[in-house]
Order: sequence, then C-alpha cells, then structure tokens
Amino acid sequence: MEAIATDILVVGAGTGGTAAALQAARRGAQVVLAMDGPWLGGMLTAAGVCAPDGNELLSFQAGIWGEFLRQLRARQAGGLDNAWVSFFTYEPRVGAQIFADWAAALPNLKLLHTGSPRSVERQGDRLTGVTFNAHQIHAKLIIDGTELGDLLELGYVPYRWGWDWDGTGTKPKWDEPSAPKGPSDRTRRYPIQSPTWVVYLQDFGEGAIAPDVLAPPSYDPTHFDGAWEGYGFEMFLNYGRIPGDRFMLNWPKRGNDYGEGGDRLEKSWNSREAFWQSAIHHSQGFVHYIQNRAPDGKRYGLAQGLFPPAKFGGDGFALMPYYRESRRLVGLETVTERDILPVQDGQAAALPRNNTGRCTAIAIGNYANDHHYPHWDYQLAPKSVQWGGRWTGTPFAMPYGWLVPAAVDGLLVCDKNASVSHMANGATRLQPVVTGLGQAAGMAAALCIEQNCQPRDLSVGELQKALLGDPVAPAAVIPSFDGLTENHGGDQKTWLGQQRKFCASPEAYPSDGYFGEAFAPKPSEETAIARGSVERGDAQQVNAQQVYLRTDPNHGEPNSRWQLVTLHPMVAQQFTQLQHGQFISVKARPNWAGHWLLVEAIADLPQN
Repeated sequence: MEAIATDILVVGAGTGGTAAALQAARRGAQVVLAMDGPWLGGMLTAAGVCAPDGNELLSFQAGIWGEFLRQLRARQAGGLDNAWVSFFTYEPRVGAQIFADWAAALPNLKLLHTGSPRSVERQGDRLTGVTFNAHQIHAKLIIDGTELGDLLELGYVPYRWGWDWDGTGTKPKWDEPSAPKGPSDRTRRYPIQSPTWVVYLQDFGEGAIAPDVLAPPSYDPTHFDGAWEGYGFEMFLNYGRIPGDRFMLNWPKRGNDYGEGGDRLEKSWNSREAFWQSAIHHSQGFVHYIQNRAPDGKRYGLAQGLFPPAKFGGDGFALMPYYRESRRLVGLETVTERDILPVQDGQAAALPRNNTGRCTAIAIGNYANDHHYPHWDYQLAPKSVQWGGRWTGTPFAMPYGWLVPAAVDGLLVCDKNASVSHMANGATRLQPVVTGLGQAAGMAAALCIEQNCQPRDLSVGELQKALLGDPVAPAAVIPSFDGLTENHGGDQKTWLGQQRKFCASPEAYPSDGYFGEAFAPKPSEETAIARGSVERGDAQQVNAQQVYLRTDPNHGEPNSRWQLVTLHPMVAQQFTQLQHGQFISVKARPNWAGHWLLVEAIADLPQN
C-alpha cells in the first residue's frame, strides 16, 4: 500500500470536490484529489446533468461557476442555447475537459484514482487520514467531497439523514413552513430526495429506426404513463436538449426519477450498487417506453459515445447517479428553510450572521426550493420571483459554519453533505451552489494551512477577503440581482466595494436584493439583431413583466412571436418600461427549444 502525505486531501471528484481542489491548489497548497471515476466534475459532467439550474443571472455568474460558464461558451460547438429548462446545455465531455485542463495546469494538485474510501484515521477529535484499496493518505486537513458524505460515516462524524422533525410529531424541528409534522407512509417510502440515473436519447432522423432498447427486468410501463402530458412530446424532448440532436432525460413528471429504497444508499456498498442497478434499469425502461409509446418514438435511441465505458453506465447512460441528497453534516451552523426564504415583503433572504452580528456568508444561490419524490407533488413555501421575462429563484447566502463540523477537527465538507436541513437541501443542492461552497471550502482549507489553524478557528472575514480577491475567479459572497463583475460589464471596484460593504454591515443589506448599480449591457459577438413590435401578456400569463416580440417581416424576418428573456439587470429593468405595440430592435440569441430570444441589449433605447 502506497503511503502519501499532503497538506490537503480532497476525497471525491464531484462538483464540490473538484472546485475545492482547484481553489486550494490555486492558492498554493499541496493538494491530493482522490477520485472514484474517470472524470472530474460530478453532477456537471459524470452524472450527466449538463443542463444546470440556478445562478443563471449575470450577477450570480461569479467565482469558479462563472469561469466554468465562460469556458463552456468558448468551447461548446453550437453554443449553450439548446434547451428550455436551462440557459446552459452542453456535451458532458466538454465540461469534463474544462476541469481536466484546469487541474493539469496546477503542478501542486495531484489526481489519484483511488476508488472509494475504506476507512478514516482519527486521533482523538481530529481526522488525520483516509485509507483506500491501494493508498493510505495522511493530510493536515481533509475535505469530504463524496457524493453521499461517506467520510462522515467512516470517521464517526455526526450527521443527519433524510427528513427532519423533532420527534414529538407536532412540529418541524426548526419551524420550517414546508416540513412535515412527523413521519408518514410517503416519507418512509422516500427517505431522501430521489436520485436520477440520467440517460441521453439520440434522434436518428426522420424515417429512421433507432436500435431497440430492451425492456429491463421488472418493467412496469404504467409508471411512465402521462410523462409528457400537458407539454407535448416535442417540448418534453427539448427540456434537456444538447447539441447534436441529443436529449438529456432527467424528467421529474412520471419520468426517470428513482427513489424506491433510498435507504440502501446509506448502507453497504453491495446495497448501494443494487440501488444503482435498479436506477439504471428504471431509466432504461423510460427509453423503452419512449420508443414504443411516443409519437414517432422509434427514431429515438440511446445516444452513442457520450460517456466512456464503465461498470455502471457508459455510452448514453451517465457514469453515476444524479444524487439530490446526501448524509448531511451536523455543523457549527445549520441552514434551514427559514434561511433561504425571502424576508417579509422582500425578494431576498437575510444574510447569515454570527453571534457578534458579523456576516458569515461565503457562497450564494438563487434557485427555487425544488424537491423530487415520484408520484408526490410536494408543496413548498414559494421562493421565486418573475425577473427578466421568466421565473427565477430569490437570492440567498450560505454561511461558513455549514462547512465546519460541530464536533470534529481536521475536516471540511464541500458538497450536498453540508449542514443543511432536508427541506433547505432542495435549494442548496444545485450545481452552482455546490460549486460555490466547494470553492469556499478549498479556500478555507488553504488559509488554514497558511495560518496553521483548524477550520473552526479561521476568521470568516479573512475567508471572505480571499474569495472576493481571488486573482483567477473572484467569488461573490453577497447575492444581488444587479451587482456585476467586470466579466459582465460591471465595474470591479464598485462590485468589490458593495460586497465588502454588506459583509461588514449585513443589517444594511437591501431586502429587494438590489445594490442600485446600473451598467450598460455589452453584447457578445454572436448576438444578432431582431426587430419587431412589443406584445405584453396573454391569456395564460398576465404578469406585467412578460414581454414578447412580434418580429417584423418588412425587415427580412418571418412574422413570428418570440418570448423575450434576459439575464442582464438593466435589460430586465427596460422590459418593465416597454409599451404594448412599441417597435424595438433587440440584440439577442435565439433559443428554438424555448422559442425565446435571450436579449443582451435593446438597441434603440437610451442607455442610462
């Protein structure tokens, strides 16, 4: 067995683990990243969720997350405007290559294909090392980036699993408005949010017959009845469309979410692998159903060559499940549903503070609270707002203490294993948030090495300063709708000043989530000009911010109705000022799946 010593050991090359390893190494620490699979990136690559949700507005595209999006835009042939569920869809290999290239550029980052961790070494209340099949690695600091929080169990670190209530059956443990009062048949059936084994379809062309996908064992086609009801089959397919006429199947409505016996994931490796096989079979059944029940379904088969061969998955199947929930650390701070909901009469959640009133924010998010349980439409307290022509989640910030164990030293966490309630996990589990918390964990670990201290002793102010000032990918720690970095046309000095202001004075943070900045859009070279008249609302959508463009055939364009959407705060504000029937020109990129124009500027309106 090979013995290795390092400053920082990151176990798990998922979204959070990859971000943590990159950030710690960029800061200068010696880092070993222990991998259990061929690709870096987890949800964003190996799990096939190449239509990420959340942090889509320009003001939230900061840090490693924003850096990743810019690289995707530069590398993905055909662009990212392919689906209607996300503003960014891409081929899994493109995302994986970005992370691989970043890692290769860091000589102090060592990638080891170790397989899964087998045991954790502990000296008193401090974790000191992890043993794998052929490696024993000792580190000054360990980061748990595993998909299911495996080091928490192996290291006897206190954690939570599944639903939360106080045991009395009368109220949720943290007075969360959406939490159940106690266990039920449904909570027992779905102890955690349902994972999905993502699979991709390929359109083999009109009139073609794709290779048959066999029905899996114990196949029940009635599970999928009504999957695209209310959408139509074409819209259903375009939900997760990627370039090359391929389609991501990660469909929640009578689709391939698989939650039966989720407790198997917490038990032995044999039971975990049995769950994986069942989840793959479930997705295989969904493809078989589509081929045999969908209109012209025979032309759609498994996508070929998207993923490398693997014991589980490969080819059109992702290399691992898309996990939505993990073991969850008992940390110095716990994020609950109250922490992610907007304050009363506001559009943003209050900033987290410690007992001295200091802001402890280290990562941002803005997604809705999204829970997945098959055949159970679980109702949650709303936390969304119409912005820029469509709905988006209201912003929130995550505290440093949710990465730090309450009872153990030598450890940080950096994925869905953070200290969060089952309810709040529905908003914090998304790829951009996990990227941000991974970046924060990596920076915190590197600072601990520099200062020779434990994570619980690290100054959150020093961590915030380092994240905001990172020379490669400065990360926002305070969320806003309109605070833009220079990468998106803002002024970096102004942005940094606002971030620092609210770190120091969280009580002054505006409840509407606006800093009051106004920067003119800077359209990309790939935008085109579309001209036409403004239409507002329709029978289904009466919100005043819903704007359409009826393109003008007199300017060489077909007379067609396009929804206008934007990610830019100034353009979103201009949408509210447009009058019905007004003739405008917009610089925009078309998205045919959603039939919208992603507007980067309104060409003939004055720029303030």
